[in-house]
Amino acid sequence: MIADAPQPTAASRATDRPGDSSPFALGLLLRRAHWRAAAVMTEALRPLGIELRHFAVLIVLVDRGPTVQRDLAAETGSDKAGIMRVVDDLERMGLAVRKTVPGDRRVRAVEITPQGVELFDAAHVAAEPLAERLIAELGPGEPEQLTGLLTRFAHPAEGEA
Repeated sequence: MIADAPQPTAASRATDRPGDSSPFALGLLLRRAHWRAAAVMTEALRPLGIELRHFAVLIVLVDRGPTVQRDLAAETGSDKAGIMRVVDDLERMGLAVRKTVPGDRRVRAVEITPQGVELFDAAHVAAEPLAERLIAELGPGEPEQLTGLLTRFAHPAEGEA
């Protein structure tokens, strides 16, 4: 009998506002936090003549050394065409170069130039005061707590993903 069947509870609907308790709340909150952080970092990079997409590639190149374009695409969440445009931009600016990979003339590895390393370091100096703005509303110890929680969230232990 349908009348005796339990009635479904009203689902909490996503609002993307503080206090949202929907299943989408965490993702929406992380998206909003990303937008805010990206806007601040974009402001830091603008005077240096690069965008976040360029800086994302420089991060990989500084961390890993010469990297093939398909790996750059995977590491930065870009597609093949997008990563080609970013690397073209970086080459035009003298911040990176493409070099052939020994043993496979068709594959190119991207390498950061000394000028790219200088700009990378300058970006960190430029970002410091702006990064402080991001955490200005947090109390003592909270920036470290937030970083710890986000690190565990973004890099779950093996097998927990």
